[in-house]
Amino acid sequence: MTRAAMALILAFALTNHVFAGDAPRIVMSTSEGDIEIELYPEQAPITAGNFLKLVDSSKLDGGSFYRVVTYDNDRGSPKIEVIQGGRGDSLEGEIEAIDHETTEQTGIRHTDGVISMARGGVGTATSEFFIVIGDQPGLDYGAPRNADQQGFAAFGKVVRGMEVVRRIQQLPANGPSDSDYTKGQILNDPVSIASVRRIAQE
Repeated sequence: MTRAAMALILAFALTNHVFAGDAPRIVMSTSEGDIEIELYPEQAPITAGNFLKLVDSSKLDGGSFYRVVTYDNDRGSPKIEVIQGGRGDSLEGEIEAIDHETTEQTGIRHTDGVISMARGGVGTATSEFFIVIGDQPGLDYGAPRNADQQGFAAFGKVVRGMEVVRRIQQLPANGPSDSDYTKGQILNDPVSIASVRRIAQE
């Protein structure tokens, strides 16, 4: 079987939750409600493994969703819709950057509800993440959103609480921005993430 065929099978399986029940789940308890996410360490061992390490060490507790991107406020191309969260600069120096796992490698595409790692250059992702709203192929490998066309590293999917994600995206976003690129995308009042915990497997 070719690598492309395997990637297609994995993508189908993930979209249809074939791995549900076997994959670890976590719950983000936010000030807007809980978001339950299924992670895929078999398909994205580096990225999902890094995220689970952050969860198990409670390093994501006290973080927030602070940035919302919509088709109306996005300045990238192609335009996307996501909410971004994490601990910002507070974990700088504590966490090493991880190797980049592309969507071509994992077969996990940026479809509605997928969680993925934020990054600058390739191999710079640490702890910041985003959740996709709607299907966003512009974030996948080979798309021109990034000049390097390596896309972002997806590693799981929301299985409960997408109404919370969408509600967060619609909150007022006129907060102070460090750049013109993110102007109009920073939440006036970040949504706090009180805790991120594993859910016991049945």
